[in-house]
Amino acid sequence: MTKKQDSKTHQMGTLHKNEVLAGTQIAQKPNLTGTNEWVKETINRIKGCKHSCLYCFAKSNAVKRKFKTINNWEIEELNKKRLPKQFKKRNHRVMFPSTHDLTPSNLKHCLPVIEKLLESDSDVLLVSKPHLDVITTICQRFELRKDQILFRFSIGSSDNKILKFWEPFAPSYQERLDCLKYAFNKGFQTSVSVEPALDLNTSDLVKQLLPYITDAVWIGKPNKLKQRLIQNGFNDETIMKRADELIAGQSDEWIYRLYEEFKNNSKVKWKESIKKVVGIELPEEIGMDI
Repeated sequence: MTKKQDSKTHQMGTLHKNEVLAGTQIAQKPNLTGTNEWVKETINRIKGCKHSCLYCFAKSNAVKRKFKTINNWEIEELNKKRLPKQFKKRNHRVMFPSTHDLTPSNLKHCLPVIEKLLESDSDVLLVSKPHLDVITTICQRFELRKDQILFRFSIGSSDNKILKFWEPFAPSYQERLDCLKYAFNKGFQTSVSVEPALDLNTSDLVKQLLPYITDAVWIGKPNKLKQRLIQNGFNDETIMKRADELIAGQSDEWIYRLYEEFKNNSKVKWKESIKKVVGIELPEEIGMDI
């Protein structure tokens, strides 16, 4: 290991020098947006995502850094770095994954990561636009480790036409809801991310989800929507018009109404895009999940 590599490993703090996995990141500065609102550390195993969401931040970042192109993002590639024999126990919850999803085609590569994290007695935040066969497999395999797992399912709308437009190859609303119900009924910790909210019916969506939530529903607007659409190669007139309509509809007035409705519900939390409108102070440090 070079001095430069050793220094980088030391800065990562909780990462053992022999377990640096491609796609592993620990935030180094208090950027209190995105995944930093939830966790201090994210781990990934795959490059690319079959769901091909139009607004995907991971795709735009990968294209910008030339890890992927707009034409091959949907091809899932295994990170070349070898999976470590074991992970060191974290004193913070780890998010897996953050720049790809858990899909039927890549699950065989993702299960060992989850298993090794759980065996280290670390707590894990599993984030996904969930497939039912994937979630049932995870729940059955890690039944005895359920107290270490918090699911966070991404559900931006209950309208399948809207989901199909923005997230063309991701599961339907009903399948995602079935995943939430399944995990909840099996005794796992459950939460949902309604970020990005993809329509103006977020109130109704949250009410449908809350009965199956043990942790919280997070609500947030799309971030840098038009910028990311352009970077991801989705900048035709129809898509841009839909983006303009969504941005206009999610006005400050819309946010205030939503906030007033759920502000006293302890199971509803607000992403940075909402906090800054309604005047909620950001957490003092990353990964506080509040």
